[in-house]
Amino acid sequence: MAEKSDYLLEMKNISKDYNGNVVLKDVSLSIKPGDVVGLVGENGAGKSTLMNILFGMNVIRDTGGYGGKILIEGNEVNFASPSDALKAGIGMVHQEFSLLPGFTATENILLNREPQNKNIISQVFGKRANTLNRKEMQRVALLAITKLGVELNSEMVVGSMPVGHKQFTEISREISKPNIKLLVLDEPTAVLAEKEAEALLRSIENLSKAGIAVIFITHRLQEILDVCNKVVVMRDGMVVKELVAKSTSISEMAKLMVGREVKAQENAEDETSKLRVVENKPILSIRNLWVDMPGEIVKNVNLDVMKGEFLGIGGLAGQGKIGIPNGIMGLYTAGGKVTFDGKDIPLNNPRECLTSGLAFVSEDRRGVGLLLDESLEWNVTFSAMQIHNKFLKKIGFIKFRDNKAIKKTTDKYIEQLQVKCTSSKQKAKELSGGNQQKICLAKAFVLEPKLLFVSEPTRGIDIGAKALVLESLKRYNRESGTTIVMISSELEELRSSCDRIAIISDGAVSGILPASTSSEEFGMLMVGNKTPKEAS
Repeated sequence: MAEKSDYLLEMKNISKDYNGNVVLKDVSLSIKPGDVVGLVGENGAGKSTLMNILFGMNVIRDTGGYGGKILIEGNEVNFASPSDALKAGIGMVHQEFSLLPGFTATENILLNREPQNKNIISQVFGKRANTLNRKEMQRVALLAITKLGVELNSEMVVGSMPVGHKQFTEISREISKPNIKLLVLDEPTAVLAEKEAEALLRSIENLSKAGIAVIFITHRLQEILDVCNKVVVMRDGMVVKELVAKSTSISEMAKLMVGREVKAQENAEDETSKLRVVENKPILSIRNLWVDMPGEIVKNVNLDVMKGEFLGIGGLAGQGKIGIPNGIMGLYTAGGKVTFDGKDIPLNNPRECLTSGLAFVSEDRRGVGLLLDESLEWNVTFSAMQIHNKFLKKIGFIKFRDNKAIKKTTDKYIEQLQVKCTSSKQKAKELSGGNQQKICLAKAFVLEPKLLFVSEPTRGIDIGAKALVLESLKRYNRESGTTIVMISSELEELRSSCDRIAIISDGAVSGILPASTSSEEFGMLMVGNKTPKEAS
């Protein structure tokens, strides 16, 4: 038994990689009872992976575990599952609700932990014949709600609740568990209205006073200043700085999150790019766009994309940037008005978008972008074959595939994009992530679109592949004149590639700035603080 520690939680020198891709490097974090620690960083900084390690999530164990050690009250632990973390007093409220809509708040709070009454029948047939102790369930639920310090009707059915009350139910469920010592809240205010968010912040203060420590993950940096006593800033898998909340500012945190300034030459144009023409008229106009996409907030996007430009769309996780192309391209239900190349584009109609000259490289390359069990030839050419009747020969009324043209085109892009494969016949699922992404790009290039949406094009791929993917997009933009809209969580990636960058915050455009604007100004836009220099 280790000597009693002043710290409730100590994470020491935590490291983690996925197939050689390092996502956490020597991360250390310490928390005392009652601390409220703000954990901030851009999407991809390593916050979620660190919390997955702390909570014993299966994805960590199934991918080789992690380096470093975790101590709870001075005792080293190695959680094999979330249930182990719960037994140690750690609770976690994820961004996505995990409530049963047909059950009341009380029933959700005590789900799978219901106090029961024994009876004569259960003594014969076992505990499955026990009845629920409704009175005790109500007592425990009300105790948790009171500890949280919010107004919540414990008998209201979850399906009838406003979103804020659903969030309170989630948190009440965690703090109702015996021996709760530490609560991880992942973007708990992202879907809340202002008054609901204020109530949640007050509840965090109540938990702190009760001795429960909180790790508070949020993109709303003002909330960090309002409720936390310490701030841990992560970037590129490392803790870049720990700050005392009362002694820092939104500006300082934003600058630390987005990192170094990009040198001017990193976005220098070559002779070919000088010939590129960006017209002063929009090829795409988006008005009042909303999209119903889980995990994304898109509620009122207004944006013009100029013909021939390379536009970036950035912002923090869940704020709506990914939802925009998914809604326009018809992958999720959307509303509003989209005009492309002088014509209104009907929403919720993917084929109409493709035939009109739009194309999309999805952030979900395995789920949406590729036919994993098919050859590279089929992946590169199938969409063009379906939409534009390319790679088809016709004799009379009979059409058949032009296999020679299919192979020639696929081999061209394998060489151009430096795809590492055995041949054009290899199955897509056998390629590495970076090479799969190159095939997704090839498929889009073959469509010869007028405008190409590319969402998170370098997510999860190595540095060499990132450079080649970005250069391929820039070359395609300047040589073909295709307008490109790139959505990325990597601000420096956008700044080194794009003409302008639109930042999305809380489901709308927070501002649009030239790519040469400082990282700090973009950081301010990401957290919803509009700057005087903002351009439209």
